[in-house]
Amino acid sequence: MIANESHGFHDFFIFATLSFFALLLFIVVNVSQKVQQTPKLRSVAILVLGDVGRSPRMMYHAESFAKLGFDTYLIGYKGSKPILSLTSLSNIRLSYLSESPPLVTRIPFVLAAPIKIVYQIATILYTLVYDIPRPPEFIMVQNPPSIPTLALVWLVGGITGSKVIIDWHNLGYSILALKLGKTHLLVNIAKRFEIMFGRSAYAHLFVTNAMRTHLEQEWGLIGHKAVLHDRPPSHFHKCPPLEVHELFIRLGRSISPSLADFLPSASLPYTTQLTEIRGLPPYSASPTSAFSSLSTPTLRKDRPALLVSSTSWTPDEDFGILLEALKLYESRACEANLTNCENSQSKHNSKERQVLPRIWMVITGKGPLKDRYMSEVELLQKNWQYVRCTSLWLEAEDYPLLLGSADLGVSLHSSSSALDLPMKIVDMFGCGLPVCALDFACLPELVKDGINGLVFKNASQLAEHLETLLTSFPSSSALDSLRTNLQRALQVPLNVERYVHNHQHQEGADWDWGSWSENWDHVVKPLVLRDSERFG
Repeated sequence: MIANESHGFHDFFIFATLSFFALLLFIVVNVSQKVQQTPKLRSVAILVLGDVGRSPRMMYHAESFAKLGFDTYLIGYKGSKPILSLTSLSNIRLSYLSESPPLVTRIPFVLAAPIKIVYQIATILYTLVYDIPRPPEFIMVQNPPSIPTLALVWLVGGITGSKVIIDWHNLGYSILALKLGKTHLLVNIAKRFEIMFGRSAYAHLFVTNAMRTHLEQEWGLIGHKAVLHDRPPSHFHKCPPLEVHELFIRLGRSISPSLADFLPSASLPYTTQLTEIRGLPPYSASPTSAFSSLSTPTLRKDRPALLVSSTSWTPDEDFGILLEALKLYESRACEANLTNCENSQSKHNSKERQVLPRIWMVITGKGPLKDRYMSEVELLQKNWQYVRCTSLWLEAEDYPLLLGSADLGVSLHSSSSALDLPMKIVDMFGCGLPVCALDFACLPELVKDGINGLVFKNASQLAEHLETLLTSFPSSSALDSLRTNLQRALQVPLNVERYVHNHQHQEGADWDWGSWSENWDHVVKPLVLRDSERFG
């Protein structure tokens, strides 16, 4: 039996090796043909070594290139549904990389790992060299991951003449260091790899000024360099009560029954946990027709404060800080509202005296630590009167609606490199949602403390911020002030002169927001049209 299995693995390994060399020979032949072709102007291949639908920044890049008239090839793995524009724009082509054969999962790891890597390299090279009719003018690659993509685009760009653009989201080796430690041999190898193949490119884009400064000084980058801060797409917005009402009609049926005694009662479609329609008729044979003829929904005065946090449930986001802050808030709310938490009456009997509101903390996202922390939450909140924390699964189109319906966002992101910024805060700001954010080195590039959010360093500070912002909710002057600042920034067009000045001087006190399209047109558009306008 064992001999048969060993013989089978041996045959499979020989087959995989021969297949790889056959594919490599095929690619080499095609590369020689491609070398004879000049890159096609106004064309770009965008490489994402991950789920395309879960890579918003790269999808926005593809949309911007396509709207500029570029033939755009977005390369990555199939998974989550991409944004609608990627399937509606005629000059965008989605090229999905194939996963390694299922048979690989049935062989020992020592054999499977190298086969997976080789297969990944082969499929990327095949797609870049053969699947695209002519070499593109640009190849844009997301970093991290760095291995093997930086080396592959460096190779293909050198052979075909395509100009490489590296979009620096973070540093790959710093993420690996979270698992293995900064001094581990593999971390040092990964860092050297990243420097070797990432140092020189036609252009380098950075998500923060801090990352640009660091890489310029430490690695001596060669090529054009520009900061392109993340921004949400144009359809992210603050939801009016009607959209909140419609969202929670859809979500109401999926809300856990354990929340029934905590949230205000709902009677769909007339009232939800957060909204209501006043002047309901005593009876209607057709609820739908009655709903359409009634006045516009309004936010309920007895609603809880809706807080939202999106997390990947990984070690670089300490959910324990949020959990401890909620415990402190629960204790403070009991004191402030003059209730006996152990023998309290129903929430309706005490609501008139509430200084601090009930909090409904909704956590979105998935990851390895989710089950552990949510089990801990369930045990704690059995005795809580003012706080409920739940995880919620959302369709992609409902995520911005939830943010636009919320009262406050919470970010627990702590950068592995201290050089990147959390996209979740960008999404929140795009929906007019103020945030409480965990502090780290370059956070001030995005969160202006006291202007569009509040910054905290530990659970105690977060609990204090929650108390400050939610006192007298829903009529909280502190929260309203942050929300007003956000709305004002979202409505004012980007000031180009001040934008350039701030980016050259690490951003001053003025806070320019601008949309993704505005930022991209000012930063990336001049870079990619430089040669096509000269020779086109």
